[in-house]
Amino acid sequence: MHDGGPGNPSTTVAIFTLGTLGDIRPCIALGQGLARQGYTVRIVTSANFAALVQVAGLDFKPISGDFHALLEGHRELAEHGLNPLAVARAFRRQLAIWASDWVDQGRAAIVDAGLLIGVGMATLLAEALAQTRQLPFVQAQLQPLSPSRQLPPMLLAPRWPRMPGTLSLAAYQLLRLAVWQVLRPAIDQRVRIPLGLPPYARRGPYFDRRDGRDRILYGFSEQLLPRPTDWPDDARVTGYWFADAPAWQPPQDLQDFLSAGAKPVYIGFGSMVSAAAESFTATVLAAVRRSGRRAVLATGWGGLQALPQQHDEHVCFIQQAPHDWLLPRVSAAVHHGGAGTTAATARAGIPSVIVPFYGDQPFWAACLTRRGVAPPALRRRNLDAATLAQAIEAAHAPSMQAQATALGQRLRSEDGVATAIDQLRQWGLLARLPQRHAA
Repeated sequence: MHDGGPGNPSTTVAIFTLGTLGDIRPCIALGQGLARQGYTVRIVTSANFAALVQVAGLDFKPISGDFHALLEGHRELAEHGLNPLAVARAFRRQLAIWASDWVDQGRAAIVDAGLLIGVGMATLLAEALAQTRQLPFVQAQLQPLSPSRQLPPMLLAPRWPRMPGTLSLAAYQLLRLAVWQVLRPAIDQRVRIPLGLPPYARRGPYFDRRDGRDRILYGFSEQLLPRPTDWPDDARVTGYWFADAPAWQPPQDLQDFLSAGAKPVYIGFGSMVSAAAESFTATVLAAVRRSGRRAVLATGWGGLQALPQQHDEHVCFIQQAPHDWLLPRVSAAVHHGGAGTTAATARAGIPSVIVPFYGDQPFWAACLTRRGVAPPALRRRNLDAATLAQAIEAAHAPSMQAQATALGQRLRSEDGVATAIDQLRQWGLLARLPQRHAA
């Protein structure tokens, strides 16, 4: 470990992450678990999440990378979101812009750190900073990234859940090369070279077999995605990382609505945005009417839009509400299938109806369908009210409700944060705490 002073290894852990709420919340959960053990935890992410981190009792340091602003300014991405090339082009440009500040911001964030954890798009930044200071580093990922003969890459798995093992491995390598082309301008030109590190070879970092690169904490549950047996031993699936639930007082109109009748359906798309939010919301409301059920609609970052003319006693519009508070109070959830929302709905013991926008969302939708807790994912483009209403009814079938209840019970019995911390200790990555702080 890096020395915080003579004979005093630093007990500060810096977790680097960029993304939407679904990316940040698991990192906060892991950070809170480490803080309960006596470590100082710093979340290094975009400034729009500063308050969320600080309310959780953790230190915060900023790095450029506001995905809310990016999605808000490029709502058309939602219309092309399942086209990986369109998304890759947009992210390649934006990451290179953000990365211009990363070296100075990163140095400020690790000044007293003893362990760096890199998550998602911030992984290679954290790893480069660790190399310059010779600090311990580990990956923590929320999606399956390790190549496998048994599990095709998540961008392909929904359509081809089984493919020949050799073809699956080849697909991983091709996708790794493609991902590196997205990240290369940011990481090589704006991070590694300014830090005095050599740029990676043209094929990128993902084929580097140096010691420790296979060491990954995966923050999802085998209840939803069993660990492939051909993964390296140091790719560990820990279970989901759920944060401590802060006290939350619901607005009176939501409380009154929930008390006024049968459990409603939750419909919300979290951090997603839409260039056609009004028409999409109209379709959703028409589906609710067809289903004959009550519904809570969460507008979130802009995937849905509150339509005052559509207010009636069967619908309640909100901006957002904590998943751990609201989801146990509804009968099913219609959502985008992001990793965080997928975990929250499954843990709440309710079925899902998935309408993916982009990225890993079709993959998690397929995982839920295989577990019998969601009908097949719906295509958002040209979605009609009758199709959505039919899926909502399928989610209320007694067999699916029972499967969801059982899955929720199993997930609530896991402690992914504790498992992750135990694994960090087994790898020797956490500084030994003074005895007075030991849990």
